[in-house]
Amino acid sequence: MREFIYLSDAKLRQFVPHPRRLRRPGALRLTTPVGGIDLDAPAGDAESARGRQLDQVVGHLAESARWFAEPDLRPGGWVWFEAPLLYVTLRRASRDLVLFTDPAPGADPQYPSADCRLLMHGSARHLLGMTPVSVEGPALTATDESSSACTTFVTDAGEVVRTLTGAGDPAPPGARGVRDLLAALDAAQPDIPTAAWTQGYARVTTSLPATETAPRCLVASPLTVEYAL
Repeated sequence: MREFIYLSDAKLRQFVPHPRRLRRPGALRLTTPVGGIDLDAPAGDAESARGRQLDQVVGHLAESARWFAEPDLRPGGWVWFEAPLLYVTLRRASRDLVLFTDPAPGADPQYPSADCRLLMHGSARHLLGMTPVSVEGPALTATDESSSACTTFVTDAGEVVRTLTGAGDPAPPGARGVRDLLAALDAAQPDIPTAAWTQGYARVTTSLPATETAPRCLVASPLTVEYAL
């Protein structure tokens, strides 16, 4: 049995089937990048249907997704990961954000410092099971619906940093804001329960290059986060 921490139905619905006629007259079959579903098959309950779709999507990504620490990853691409993750939520009435991060370098003796850090962001409504540490803070910056996921996230980052650190002014949006966010999460790790080993798939938001004081960092939005077997 698989035990999920996070499952994004919104991303699951992005894998849309395309109808195609079979040779047998009268039979209509939906074909997708991850398999087909017979329309004339007995209908199951919604949970079973979602489970089947998830298995198909994961099967597809298992063949195409790249390892999160690989170089030259582009926004919008799919990656897979396996790492201990800590996570917190920023809860507001208008919007709930969940943040996942691997432990700071040297914080976990079973997780050696990597050449690439992992920072993931998503909606708290997709969390399943355990409730993460909740942090109250100011309302996040409103963004235009046409904005990219990357622009949305880095704009919000300054507000999240101010909340986690108690600093007066938010960091400016952009790479610096995201790195400050990661540093704030690292500083908060002693107050967060021990990280659990997880695995899953995520869509790349952006990749930050290494600096003199920090390794590369992949920022992504997860489809699944589940306990690693």
